[in-house]
Amino acid sequence: MKKTFTIFLGVTAVAVAAIIIYRKRSRNTGHMLSKVSDEGYETAHDVLFPRKAKRGKNLRYGPVLPE
Repeated sequence: MKKTFTIFLGVTAVAVAAIIIYRKRSRNTGHMLSKVSDEGYETAHDVLFPRKAKRGKNLRYGPVLPE
């Protein structure tokens, strides 16, 4: 009984820690995106997170006028 309770307590602690980290990261991302949008910058995913996606050869920063 004592071993089972200890395992259960450990799994619960890990789950609570994971939920806290997830919420903190999503809140930080939300703050960053709102700050960027308030400043008037482009909010494209590849501009905000350049390391997560491969950039295409046609990527342009700033406003792009249609041709």
